[in-house]
Amino acid sequence: MLHITTPFGRRSLTAAQVRAQANADCCLRETTVQKWTVLRDITEARAQLGLSSPSLAVLDALASFLPETALQIGEGPGLVVFPSNRALGSRTRGMAESTIRRHLAALVEAGIVIRRDSPNGKRYCRRGAGGQVAQAYGFDLAPLVARASEFADLAETVRAAAMALRVVRERVTLLRRDCVKLIQALEAAEGAPGAAEPLRARYGAILGALPRVAARANLDATAEALAGLAADVGKLLLAHQEVANSSGNAGQDERHCQNSNPELFSYEPASKMGGKGSTSPGPVNDAPAARGEAGQGAATAHLPTRTTYPLGLVLDACPDIRSYARGGIGSWRDLIDTAGLVRSILGISPHAWGEAREVMGDDAAAVTLAAILQRAEHIKAPGGYLRALVDRQRRGEFSLGPVLQALSRGRLARRAAGG
Repeated sequence: MLHITTPFGRRSLTAAQVRAQANADCCLRETTVQKWTVLRDITEARAQLGLSSPSLAVLDALASFLPETALQIGEGPGLVVFPSNRALGSRTRGMAESTIRRHLAALVEAGIVIRRDSPNGKRYCRRGAGGQVAQAYGFDLAPLVARASEFADLAETVRAAAMALRVVRERVTLLRRDCVKLIQALEAAEGAPGAAEPLRARYGAILGALPRVAARANLDATAEALAGLAADVGKLLLAHQEVANSSGNAGQDERHCQNSNPELFSYEPASKMGGKGSTSPGPVNDAPAARGEAGQGAATAHLPTRTTYPLGLVLDACPDIRSYARGGIGSWRDLIDTAGLVRSILGISPHAWGEAREVMGDDAAAVTLAAILQRAEHIKAPGGYLRALVDRQRRGEFSLGPVLQALSRGRLARRAAGG
């Protein structure tokens, strides 16, 4: 039967004291906890429990009067300690008695300890014939056992929140570094004078909106904004490098004539994902282009690529994407869905993927992503590479045929080399 004790003197019985005694009475008798583990959990969850550091110092002093490290609720006053305020002051490194009394009241109100007051309000014990404590009046530390799991859950929540905050802070730090160095690289690039000024101003605006003491939500928003800025700067930098590499050198493939036979595409170095050379490939509708429909070139430069290649040919050239399909790839719809999953694995943003589908068309965008996956180990920035290919498609300079042809030839060469 639950018996609720009341405090001595003018102190009133509060709801927190009733709740703490009820929890201690309902605790299983065989429950055992480690004293210092519980105290460490309470320390980490002190903000949720409404405790201050001096209150925790007083709690540690109370716990130090229990010689056992394994605590268990049993019959009798096993977890009741009865030190004087002078003894508590000694173990709290000289804390004033008035301060000790205030923090003891805070611990009682938080339900961490229970008052077991004597008839005259003094703290003492009575011992039996064998010297063991038969009855004690003071502070009962049974809530340390009864609420141990609650304290552990609160501490774990605090630790998880702290870890998430550290992770997002690290992400912001890395993104700040990336943005600064990307902008500096763009400023140093030839042919791009003044292009970095708006980006540098945008970077300053993003950091200016970050509060001095930033919460996790503020850091998340800043990280997303910096990620978008880094993607935009990287896109401009890659586009500048593409233009610089595809200069008017007659030895490169800018003056290459495309064969009208789709099965006899000539090899284009830029079709090798991550290759050293760069070209301006012909349009994907190679047969019409070879028939001299020059008048339609400008009109079709921005139209989505119409995929005319069999699905089996695509999967034979890019077999790695099969590993990411949930139920196999038996149709173009399956390939598109799998490409959407691979997009996140490669670190390509939803915006870049959506832009590729809009400009290239769903089928051609999926084939392009499968080809990027096939050559992923040679491509440092898949997102920037995809954006560069989308820009080429807008200009009517991108062809899937050489890409698939190069990948197929590479696989055949590796098979032959392997015997």
